Amino acid sequence: MSQPDHDDQISALRAFNRFYTSKLGFLDQQLLKSPFSLSEARVLYELATCEGASAKAIGIELGLDPGYLSRMVQKFDEDGLITRKPLPADRRQYRLGLTAKGRQEFAKLDRSSHDAVAGMLATLSDGDRKHLIGAMAAIERLLGSSAVAAAAATLREPGPGDMGWVVQSHGALYASEYGFDASFEALVAEIAAKFLGSFDASRERCWIAELDGAPVGSIFLVRHSDDVAKLRLLLVDPAGRGQRLGQRLVAECIAFAKVCGYRKITLWTQSILVAARKIYQDAGFVLVSSQPHRSFGQNLIGETWEREL
Repeated sequence: MSQPDHDDQISALRAFNRFYTSKLGFLDQQLLKSPFSLSEARVLYELATCEGASAKAIGIELGLDPGYLSRMVQKFDEDGLITRKPLPADRRQYRLGLTAKGRQEFAKLDRSSHDAVAGMLATLSDGDRKHLIGAMAAIERLLGSSAVAAAAATLREPGPGDMGWVVQSHGALYASEYGFDASFEALVAEIAAKFLGSFDASRERCWIAELDGAPVGSIFLVRHSDDVAKLRLLLVDPAGRGQRLGQRLVAECIAFAKVCGYRKITLWTQSILVAARKIYQDAGFVLVSSQPHRSFGQNLIGETWEREL
């Protein structure tokens, strides 16, 4: 990555951080017109959801300065919001809990937070809300602890707009990674249009892989003849790589083809698509022919692979 690109990305992330904190009202000295600051509200949340936590554990979890946290706990104690009991293992540390008054204050704060976010989401359409939640999940996954396992992608049937995503994603990815020209995107559009126009639900399928609410992969199984199915448009977006999604998508095709009574699956690919060829080979496909050709603005070697069922 070049330095200008790196600097632009840093600026973009900082700008988003300023926008987001401002949007949620975190820049106000008092949170949601309550008597609590953001840090105080976070500590109250930990006390409400983690019964018997120590001040030290809460400080580590939230990354708070011990002195600052100590003053906060002292204030909560003076206001009658918490209980403090020495830990048997270390009487210098205290097990903290909320009093009845503390729970009432947290309940009011929690309801205010819930209503504020509900009001924000109410201005969005169903699709925009889904997109927003998916994007937030992606941010949490990418910037969260490496110890947290990445969310697993799900496979589903295509919905409105998915065919457009398939065409656009193939065109953009293959242009970026292999230098294919617009004729490849045109071919993908033709395949997608034919699938929609003559779809046979009893013998054909499309699967869309979804991660954090966004599509990250696709594959099609279509009728080539009464006995032969054709695998088409296998794609795994970079955002979905590392989960063996390609293998899962191909496995779905094979299982469905068997149920349909096909005798064989065939596919056409290119020799430069090394990762895809490995997936096909591991799934039991065999290379049966290859032919040099000039397509998509490139000199390529087309390959036909087949798998007996």
